[in-house]
Amino acid sequence: MSEFATERDRGSDLIFDWNEIHRNERILPDNASFVDETLREGLQNPSVVIPDIDSKIQLLHLMDELGIHVANVGLPGSSERAFDDALLLCKEISDCKLKIRPSCAGRTVVADIVPMIELSQRIGIEIQVYAFIGSSPIRQYAENWDIDFIAKRSTDAIDLAVNAGLPVAYVTEDTTRSRPEALATLFRSAIDHGASRICLSDTVGHATPNGVRNLIQFAKSVLVDMGRTDIGMDWHGHNDRGLALENAIWALEYGADRVHATGLGIGERVGNVAMELLLLNLKLLGHLEHQPLTKLREYCNWIATTFHWNIPINYPLVGRDAFRTATGVHAAAILKSMQKNDGWLADRVYSSVPASMIGRTQEICIGPMSGASNVNHWLSQRGIPNDEKLVAEILKTAKSQDHILTDDEIVAIIDSVMANRARGRV
Repeated sequence: MSEFATERDRGSDLIFDWNEIHRNERILPDNASFVDETLREGLQNPSVVIPDIDSKIQLLHLMDELGIHVANVGLPGSSERAFDDALLLCKEISDCKLKIRPSCAGRTVVADIVPMIELSQRIGIEIQVYAFIGSSPIRQYAENWDIDFIAKRSTDAIDLAVNAGLPVAYVTEDTTRSRPEALATLFRSAIDHGASRICLSDTVGHATPNGVRNLIQFAKSVLVDMGRTDIGMDWHGHNDRGLALENAIWALEYGADRVHATGLGIGERVGNVAMELLLLNLKLLGHLEHQPLTKLREYCNWIATTFHWNIPINYPLVGRDAFRTATGVHAAAILKSMQKNDGWLADRVYSSVPASMIGRTQEICIGPMSGASNVNHWLSQRGIPNDEKLVAEILKTAKSQDHILTDDEIVAIIDSVMANRARGRV
């Protein structure tokens, strides 16, 4: 029995899980995969600093260590630098024999497809082409396009890539606001010309879970009518309504077999599906049993550092306060678990996410809402002898403050108490 299965069995005795009632047997299909868009979509955020190529390569290795299947290495047709960086990233994958596979994005125009072909030929590695074009009525109106123009431009680009031996994923931008008859036409023509995947895009974060279900069921019906159930289906979601993560999980349950995400959810406007939260939730739902997540913390911190991105203090997993408490009743429950010498229990009694999963620990602080348990733990963790008077003095000061005491502030209280004792005042 695996360690994960053992934990799950124990959890069923101590935690009643309402999430499991009437839940489908499995969310992830056997062939499910993830595309990391951090080095493409993430760089489109207007507030990031674009990392140098060495930092990009390090991030690529972290993606590989996390078991992510595909890395989008950029839009090589957008600039000379973008091409050169994509070339070096593909070379790294080839030279280091990484498991992760490269993909590139581009418009359905020759000028964007040709650089991808050149990359593949120069490195001798297969590159998945993600060729995109807007498909919604609002986009058609803004661009003065009609559906025949979109289909023709799409198939010309697909033909170019397929004839060069590259697999193509056809991306309809703004799929979640596109008419079904337009999508059916575009999907059919793209597949007839050799596209092996279709990508449903929630480009402006419009979709709700109900919309995800309806769209995926429609797309699947088109594939069934064509007799092409071998065609893969991607989901690419944005977070404008704050639903990106939820939509991604529903997309997998409704029938997508590949989901796109970015580290820390960084992307255009308010961003995309957060890769670390997607992996975390799938792990907690009983999937990814053999996919370790211990590198998630390093992955997130590396992105934050190299992209000059501030992680909110309350952000799940890697925010400063994710596993930090100063509330007396919470701390007491954690400490009682520790006194049982039960790390599993201490990591879950007041947390649905085990800190140990990503190499962190539960942290107990001292503040205005703390109790004696908080102080006793803080002192014992540092090997400082304690007694009721010392604990009472620290707690008295803490309850008079408007913030969590820093380590320096606690040490100052201890020093003051000890100095007074030395003078015989206590």
